[in-house]
Amino acid sequence: MKIKTITSHLESIAPLSLQEEYDNSGLIIGNVEDEVEGALICIDCTEAIVDEAIKKKCNLIIAHHPIVFRGIKKITGSNYVERVLLKAIQNNISIYAIHTNLDNVSIGVNKRICEKLGLNNYKILVPKSSPFTPSRGVPTAGSGMIGTLSKPTTEIAFLNRVKKVMKSAHLRHTALLGKKVSKVAVCGGSGSFLLNDAIAAGADVFVTSDFKYHQFFDADNKIVIADIGHYEGEQFTKELIRDLLKQKFHTFAARLTKINTNPVNYLFHSHPFV
Repeated sequence: MKIKTITSHLESIAPLSLQEEYDNSGLIIGNVEDEVEGALICIDCTEAIVDEAIKKKCNLIIAHHPIVFRGIKKITGSNYVERVLLKAIQNNISIYAIHTNLDNVSIGVNKRICEKLGLNNYKILVPKSSPFTPSRGVPTAGSGMIGTLSKPTTEIAFLNRVKKVMKSAHLRHTALLGKKVSKVAVCGGSGSFLLNDAIAAGADVFVTSDFKYHQFFDADNKIVIADIGHYEGEQFTKELIRDLLKQKFHTFAARLTKINTNPVNYLFHSHPFV
């Protein structure tokens, strides 16, 4: 199977035209005519991921985040991006990214989060102007999603559910408002830009990540922000990509990385002095 066969399938689901302007989704290293022996799926393409791909004889890495966002003038190995590129090139490994285009489709990253949290009747929070499903006028692309719980629950009970399901060692949130939670907005990755939309849609809680200190004030006692961490919010994207591939290529060797590439670590207990 050629790389273009795989990328064409993924892009039929999440077209590159749906990626944000700053993004760099698509084939970053490689030739679309190359034959694929196996694919390793990850969130971030690091040196350890390339080493794992070599070990598992996968000559294609499918990452959620692009290893290259901006222009590169030199590849000398002077930083982690250059080292990843060098190692991949030297070992004939192609790198493909499927990022905000997968975030922005109705069967993408945010749907998977809704499913994990047990939300029902979920839909896109901020639809793009197109495309729409012609027969029903239902938006099929846009930012974030919003859904409902089958049974309203307390804020603390819902936050505990979020922390457990999303495997968040550390969950930051705004003040609890003493209300029942029935409607929830979600956005995988950085979602602060959707806060006002979540409030306008009547969400009781907004599950996302990467809020800055002063942005928490913008909740303004109108919503509870639940900041679960960037990696935590997108961790199930690996499963999503694998499932999308398996739907069409039943016997294709699509492997999930065993490596946690989250660059953020948490200190819960003081280490003894050395």
